[in-house]
Amino acid sequence: MKEIKTEVYALGQHISMSVHKARRVIDQIRGRSYEETLMILELMPYRACYPILKLVYSAAANASYILRSTEANLFISKAEVNEGTTMKRLKLRARGHSYQIKRPTCHITIVMKDISLNEYEEEFFFHTDKFRKNADKFLAIDSMEWLKKTNRKNQYRAIEDHDRYSNGGPWDKK
Repeated sequence: MKEIKTEVYALGQHISMSVHKARRVIDQIRGRSYEETLMILELMPYRACYPILKLVYSAAANASYILRSTEANLFISKAEVNEGTTMKRLKLRARGHSYQIKRPTCHITIVMKDISLNEYEEEFFFHTDKFRKNADKFLAIDSMEWLKKTNRKNQYRAIEDHDRYSNGGPWDKK
């Protein structure tokens, strides 16, 4: 069976900028929709916005080509900034001296997901044979006993899904 891609990414490497300056902008757009991200980046007064805006455009173009999705369904699922190599330059000074200038670079990754494909995945999961065989485990509250059974010494660490905070759960001990 062919695996369906649900996310695409755009990667910008060796961008001449400090990691802290890029993270300040990336933290504002993480988890937002595509249109909202474009508005935020166009109106922010930071120098880091332009390369990030180019990466968002590139990720959206990748999504429209690979996933065949529209821009209205896209949102940024993951955005990260990693430190790149530091370029070292020499600044000449008086009397034959010099001092070092460090020019930091960063790598920016923008990952976009399509909301409509996520809904398709959930719909596909609920119609598979594996789900139908174990439907009582997934859906029925009475069949949650298989989650409670544990081999640990402390039995109250087991997962209890129904009525955790009332009538006899691990929190009602006196």
